[in-house]
This record gives sequence, structure tokens and C-alpha cells, in this order.
Amino acid sequence: MSRPLPTLLVIPTGIGCAIGGYAGDGLPAARLLAAASGCLITHPNALNAAALYWSDPRIHYVEGWGLNRFAAGDLALAPVAAQRVGLLLDAGIEQDLRLRHLQAAEACRASLGLSIGPVLSTDVPLDVTLSLAASGASSGGLGRPDALIRAGERLKQAGATAIAVVARFPDDSGSAALASYRQGSGVDALAGAEAVISHLLSHQLGLPCAHAPAMASLPLDPRLDPLAAAEELGHTFLPCVLVGLSRAPDLIPLGPLASQLFPVGPQPLLDHLGESLIHPSRIGAVVAPAGALGGEAVLVCAERSIPLIAVEGNQSVLKVSAEDLGLRAIAAASYAEAAGMVLALREGLQPDALRRPLPPLEQLSADRPSDGGSASPGPWPLRDGTRPHPPC
Repeated sequence: MSRPLPTLLVIPTGIGCAIGGYAGDGLPAARLLAAASGCLITHPNALNAAALYWSDPRIHYVEGWGLNRFAAGDLALAPVAAQRVGLLLDAGIEQDLRLRHLQAAEACRASLGLSIGPVLSTDVPLDVTLSLAASGASSGGLGRPDALIRAGERLKQAGATAIAVVARFPDDSGSAALASYRQGSGVDALAGAEAVISHLLSHQLGLPCAHAPAMASLPLDPRLDPLAAAEELGHTFLPCVLVGLSRAPDLIPLGPLASQLFPVGPQPLLDHLGESLIHPSRIGAVVAPAGALGGEAVLVCAERSIPLIAVEGNQSVLKVSAEDLGLRAIAAASYAEAAGMVLALREGLQPDALRRPLPPLEQLSADRPSDGGSASPGPWPLRDGTRPHPPC
């Protein structure tokens, strides 16, 4: 088998994706793409399944802010054997619910051998609010972002190398939107606010971070859709976050971002990381829903002529296509077909060669410059001009 082809899987959160719009239902697609690429980088939304998780050394768990910065070339990823996961709890969580989350953490220590701690509660409640954007995507806000940042900085100073956040989310058990979601349609109302929390903390600290909402348990629903079942298996959503963060790669700043995150003292040295470093110069493909291509990771990859595979079978409330944005994209009807395209790229085959009729060769005239870009660009040099480490 040829060497791994680092591939980004982007399934935007809170937009009602048919695949990846529920807890963990993006996992089969992620596992297939990991097998095809040998190295898949994706975000918690595609992997988290409440009490369920599927660990795979070929899948790298990277929160959305870090994923965007990796795609932009500002970060490299350094796989690790284990992270020490600090647990950040919202002061607004009731005592009984707080105890349930502590028990989930203890279960992960005892059963999975994870390194968890220290544990810290914020000094004031975080005051999470939920809303819905005009597009139909979920959104939300945080009343006390300062309290979140203070607690995160204390955990980092205390030795945490990754941070799991549990914020108290509003209960809305009687809403029509929640009833629709539990029956297999609609948008995850929590996802937008969750992204605000994890993005803010990752950006501020430069550490792997992910979020689990704290909510009261819902009553049993005999009509529950299988897609929603993973979210109702336990008292918390925390286990998958702890497992995901336990082996999330370190975020290694490059260029200007390095001086922002490490303004004083030594910066991480790329030479010390050996051949395990996953450098952004080696990204070989990005896979995203065909109607949700307006995100930062997709756009910066397109700017670098990294092949974009648009999955038409993953519909959402958004309708932002490659045609709308003037992007070149390889159309895939499903994630199974997308995996075939990734495997073709990994083997040095152009996906066009697998279709009929073959598209015509691009013809250039002397007075018309190329509109540029290779479908399989070579590696970018590092900021100091040297060649990057091999991937994965």
C-alpha cells in the first residue's frame, strides 16, 4: 500500500446534515475514509457519539478552530500516546448533575485507563444561550466567556494538555424542535453554542479542546429515531469527549501563530518531533458536503489547489455549492464513492480517469494564462524553506 494521504473530513455542525448531524452517525463515514486515506483529520462533530466512540489510530481528533488553522498552514499536528485531559465544569451545573459527570470521568479512568484531571469549576456560571440563525442553522452564545477562559488557563497552568468542557445547557424537553430532532429530522439545537465554546477555548489556549453539554435526562420516547439513540444511552455526553481528547494530537504552531501562542520562552521545535509530524503541506484531499462548502477549512484548501471532494448525498439546511463559490470539486454521490476517490488520489490516479466519458484535456493558448492549480499539488516548503517531514 502507498503511504498515507492526509485527508480532511469536514461535516459542519448544527446545520442538520443527513450524515453527521446526529451524535456519532458520521463515524462509519469517518472510519471508511480513514481506511482509504491511511490518515484522516476530522473534528469532534464527526466522531462524538455520547457514550459511544470508536478509536482508530488513523483518525486524528481536532477541534474546529485547530482544523481550520491546520488547513490554513498555521498549525502542524503531532500525534501523542496520551493527553492529560483537564475537566472544566460550569458552575451553573446542579450538584447531582455535576456528580454524574464526575462519575463518567472516573469510569473512563477505571475502565479505559485515561489520564484525567485536574478538575475545576468556573467561578461563575457560563450562562449558555441557544438560538437559530436565519439559514436554519443552530447558533448560540456565552454570557461569561471570561470565566471560561480563566478556568481554562488555570487548568493549563496545572498541567492539563487537553481540556474537556462541560457547560450547563438550557433544558427544552417540550419543544417541537427537539421532538422533531428525536424523530430523525431537524437541526441539533445545541451544536452552534457548543462550537462557540470549544473554538474560543482552543483559540485562547492552543490546546485540544472539546465540549459536552450538561442537561437533564429526557423521558423515554418509543418513537425515537435510531440516529438519535446514541444521545440517550447515559446521563452525560462526556465519555466520547474524554476518549477523543485522550489521543488528540498536539497543536504545533507555525510561523506567526507560534509567536502569538508562545510570546515568551521556547517554541515547540519541529526537529524534535521526528517523522510522526503531520504537516499541513501534506494535505492530500478535503471531503465535505456538497451544499456546505463555505467553511474556512474548505476555502483555504481550495486556495491551495488541494482536491475537494463534494459529497452530494449529505444534504443540510445550507445550499452553498462549488458552483456558487466558483470552486473546482470532484463530485461524489456518497461517502463510499468519496472513499474511492481518496484511494485513487492516494494511488496517484486521477479520479477523472474512473469516469466516462473522459473530460477533454485543458487547452491553453499563448495569450491566455492558466487559471492555475494542480489537482495533486506538491508539498509546500516549511516557513524556513526546508522540506516538511513525511506525514503520519
